[in-house]
Amino acid sequence: MTTLTETSVAGNDDRRDNNENNNVDQKLMIALDVDGTLVDHDGHMSPAVREAAQAVVAAGHEVMIATGRSLNAMLPIIENIGIDRGYAVCCNGGVTLRLHPELDNGYEVIHKATFDPAPALRALRERLPSAKYALEDEDGNFLSTERFQDPSFGVEAVGVDFHTMLEATAVRVVVFSTENTPEEFNEAIEHVGLAGVTYSVGWTAWLDIAAAGVTKASALEKLRGRLGIEPHLTVAVGDGRNDIEMLSWAGRGVAMGQAPEEVIAAADEVTHSVYDDGAAHVLRSLL
Repeated sequence: MTTLTETSVAGNDDRRDNNENNNVDQKLMIALDVDGTLVDHDGHMSPAVREAAQAVVAAGHEVMIATGRSLNAMLPIIENIGIDRGYAVCCNGGVTLRLHPELDNGYEVIHKATFDPAPALRALRERLPSAKYALEDEDGNFLSTERFQDPSFGVEAVGVDFHTMLEATAVRVVVFSTENTPEEFNEAIEHVGLAGVTYSVGWTAWLDIAAAGVTKASALEKLRGRLGIEPHLTVAVGDGRNDIEMLSWAGRGVAMGQAPEEVIAAADEVTHSVYDDGAAHVLRSLL
């Protein structure tokens, strides 16, 4: 793994080593996480990151957002960096969009992976009774217990009882607790098993659950095949545990400087932190 420095901006030398025979004009497929990568944890995108992302889009590469956020929370990021056509992945791979100005609202959903959340919800509720639970259903609505709301939902969650959530068909389930640590979440998951779903634990006691086998990487791989882009021409940048598969999938996987150890271990390189415009360093290296 290469740790990036100011004198080795975003790995230009490493990119030449890894893709020695590439034509520099070849189109890349570039997958970008949002929170902790393009924006900081207050939701702010710096001018340096925005300008670098816009420049890579303008250069004609296949730039796509790959985020745990839901659709409506992702759309402002797409607009901010100037993507008006192509593809995007949200809900940790649960939803894939095609973007084009001629489409209604500028996009259409081309794939949605749903699952029955009831077994996972029952098992976790028994182990984590004080946690808050939210669910995105197949129609894009959010149902939540205890008036649980988060900016990543993109819409106002509707408060429901737990039984109503059990009867829904889910695209994404979120579990959050202010009373538990990430380690306690991991212990609960190990105890209950969570069979039949894919999950990732966040920075805090936050758990994202998707359909079995669904990750950012699984959705991106389908798009890579659709676009006919060679694996070595893929780039991914991310910082969270839900980015591990994506960073391993990419021909060039770059972890943000503040990423946890297991995320860094999955990457080929480490850039600067989100507060030091790490994503901008990577994006400028692609121009």
